[in-house]
Amino acid sequence: MTDSTVPDAPAPAAKRRHPPAHRLEFALARSLEKTVSALPERAADRFGAGVGRRIHALGIRREIVNENLRIAFPEASEDWIAATRLAAYEHLGREAAAMLRLSRLDERAVTERTTTSGWDEVQEARSLGRGILLVTGHYGNWEMAAAAVASRGVPIAAIVRRQGNRLVDERLQLLRNNLGVETIYQGQAPARVPRILRSNGVVGIVGDQDARRSGIFVPFFNRLASTHRGPALFALRLGAPVFSCIARRLPGDDVRYEIIGRRVEYEKTGDLDRDVLSLTTELAARLEKEVRAAPEQYFWFHKRWKTRPSDRTY
Repeated sequence: MTDSTVPDAPAPAAKRRHPPAHRLEFALARSLEKTVSALPERAADRFGAGVGRRIHALGIRREIVNENLRIAFPEASEDWIAATRLAAYEHLGREAAAMLRLSRLDERAVTERTTTSGWDEVQEARSLGRGILLVTGHYGNWEMAAAAVASRGVPIAAIVRRQGNRLVDERLQLLRNNLGVETIYQGQAPARVPRILRSNGVVGIVGDQDARRSGIFVPFFNRLASTHRGPALFALRLGAPVFSCIARRLPGDDVRYEIIGRRVEYEKTGDLDRDVLSLTTELAARLEKEVRAAPEQYFWFHKRWKTRPSDRTY
């Protein structure tokens, strides 16, 4: 997220030679996208949950999920762990299906599927003219969070990680752009985010990946986790208001989300390292609170605590 290298602009798809494996993977992904998009929304949702259960039965990344849940909820029973684990796979399948159906949605459809909490405060902060940082995590449906902002007439740029398969990556960018979401690759962020904020734009950041040895360690579920310092650095250096945001899937048969944004106040003491640590800690605490409300909606498949403080080279 703080890589200072700006990658070259991607070559036109027609001129780039894609590996056969990537072309096959893309063809399968497009076929699945078309199949799921042709289904009624509820049927696609049930299909996605079924795929999630199948992946769970195959044991893919099951031990990672178990370990993460035990770290986050050490007092939980094994029955609770098992039930939450299965629910997390079902949620992953449902939201994957929702992603595949993005090509069917327009701004009106996104607005109809989302309700907001804290939107007035976001609009008020935007009137300050310093841009806004919306910081979220791998919880609920973070893609829907960005689309919900764009669907309400507020341009948003989201920092994303480039996919290894460029064909899949280009398709994802097209789907996002069609919903009004501009994309910023991580390596472009240091150059592009300040420009966007200075023009009073909105930037969305998914800030809960393991940041390896370049990260700052803050508590997340009572264990130190290597966390990207980018959101805090951008805010502190540019004076942009910061909001902790999530898009939580609502219960029921319909595919609906509650988009919640809460402003996070921060202080500039003159000690940048201290201020970055303080703001990053608060953002992690806000996300943890939301995850505890519906733990099955968090992406436990990622090794969030992979990097330990002892791995850090100072």
